[in-house]
Amino acid sequence: MRRRLNRRRLMQEPADINITAFMNLMVILVPFLLITAVFTRITVLELNLPAAAEHELNIQEPRFDLEIIVRDNSIAVGNRSGGLLSSFPRENGEFDYEQLSLLLQQIKARFPEKLDATLLLESDTSYDTLVQVMDRVRVAQVVQAGSVQSAELFPEISIGDAPLTNTRMAGK
Repeated sequence: MRRRLNRRRLMQEPADINITAFMNLMVILVPFLLITAVFTRITVLELNLPAAAEHELNIQEPRFDLEIIVRDNSIAVGNRSGGLLSSFPRENGEFDYEQLSLLLQQIKARFPEKLDATLLLESDTSYDTLVQVMDRVRVAQVVQAGSVQSAELFPEISIGDAPLTNTRMAGK
């Protein structure tokens, strides 16, 4: 009989839960995860769609519309209405981004009020090439008074598809 009473009493008493080991794990795990977490910085570039062709009846002076066309084998810089200004071929698998930056600085010196540019890309243009060209179009690294500073060039970038070349038209 006594055994039955002891069993009942043992079963009726709430069991103590030992959470010490779990708390020790959390005390170590939370700081470790916070220290090793990678905090990413997301940079957002504002882009505009190219404006639709506007037909103006009173054209007083020719406008300069900067247009950069990135193709697989070259980067062409030109005026939408005036034609090609310069072209930079791909050499040894790389574009000459420094020469592109120098040309864009010269254009900015001639048209200081100009803030927008249109970037036209072929469909198979790599993301790295897109970012490299956009960086060169937005800002230039110039040396002033012995220090390197960023100079704003054309921060308002519109992105579109490059016009098809004759060889691409024949392929499609």
